[in-house]
Amino acid sequence: MPSTTRRDHRGDTPPPRTGSSEIEVLRGLLDYLRTSAATKVDGVPEPQARTAAVPSGTNLIGLLNHLTVVERSTFLGDHVTDWQATFQAAPKDSVADVVARYRNAVERANDVLDGCTDLGAPVPRPRQDRPAPNIRWALTHLIEETGRHAGHADILRELIDGTTGR
Repeated sequence: MPSTTRRDHRGDTPPPRTGSSEIEVLRGLLDYLRTSAATKVDGVPEPQARTAAVPSGTNLIGLLNHLTVVERSTFLGDHVTDWQATFQAAPKDSVADVVARYRNAVERANDVLDGCTDLGAPVPRPRQDRPAPNIRWALTHLIEETGRHAGHADILRELIDGTTGR
């Protein structure tokens, strides 16, 4: 069996200790992943944040732009017509703009969630074209979506400047 080398310290922030209720656990883990995703993008120089290091064209600023749209769609009811387009930030948007917009979307989503205590209730959002998912599904979906893209961001950031950890 080959040996592996383990770094002694990667700068990781461990998952949070949350309250014991289901909603506290879900929200705590989601906020942890949200912070991880934003931290991977924040402060990356402009050309590198837009540079695709993989054949799919995925880049850091595009990932965070996509997560912003997912937050807004799920919790605020924004309608999205082209999900693939959400993986690209507008050329005029700086890294700071995209990070600020993401943090604002998270803050607004948390404002909606602060009033929710029944995980089986629908997300209260102004969207008439289809029923809202229940809060449990929405939180679980955002944990999955944010975790997946935070993992992508981990790899892209390491390729840019060697930064690892959360």
